[in-house]
Amino acid sequence: MQRYKIKIEYDGTSFVGWQFQKNGLSVQEVLQKAIFNFSKEKVLVTGAGRTDSGVHAYEQVAHFDLEKKIEKKKFLPAVNSHICNKSVAVLKINKTSKKFHARFDAKKRTYQYVIINRQSPLTIQKNKAWHIRKKLNVKAMKKGAKILLGTHDFSTFRSSSCGAKSPIKTMEKISVRKIKDKIILKFISKSFLQQQVRSMVGCIKYLGDGKWNIDDFKKSFKSKKRIKCAPPAPACGLYLTHIKY
Repeated sequence: MQRYKIKIEYDGTSFVGWQFQKNGLSVQEVLQKAIFNFSKEKVLVTGAGRTDSGVHAYEQVAHFDLEKKIEKKKFLPAVNSHICNKSVAVLKINKTSKKFHARFDAKKRTYQYVIINRQSPLTIQKNKAWHIRKKLNVKAMKKGAKILLGTHDFSTFRSSSCGAKSPIKTMEKISVRKIKDKIILKFISKSFLQQQVRSMVGCIKYLGDGKWNIDDFKKSFKSKKRIKCAPPAPACGLYLTHIKY
């Protein structure tokens, strides 16, 4: 039995998320079917991050085991052809140790959130960013982001369905930058709670549009109560961009 590590990108718009679910098509299901069609072996594809419905990935990493030996040169075109038009692509494949685990061995995960701050509706970037018409105060957003740096109890930003053992996480880096009408928020941590990034972005946005001042933001964060959180940002603007091992 050989373990393989793959790098994948996908447009999450039409998926129920990474994880296999009965109520719709998942990225995991698409990959498992494509690998089966190529190898005639049933596999379990384990991803590094369980992205939610509508969330995209530039660099998801996963692993699976096969008894059949495969040639890397043949695998990529064959599997991608079996994926067809499902908005998923396998970018790279490598043999790896049987001890390697895509999820548990990850040392850092990087997520990026994209806001388009303009009056005109989105066309090319529809379903790829959060469209906000009201002009946002980026300076205020940066102040809020700094407060979230470091090790904290992130219960305020934790989904009620989150299965993590602890709400304590360490945000190693958070940045907010504006390029023309695009605002990009970047978050780096070893791991995240369910809906944590989208919830943090929702609260930072409240600072940007003046619904909250910095004291309101601090009170929400320190309350450790989900009910005190601003509405989470929509999934369409969130991207899994890098995983470090």
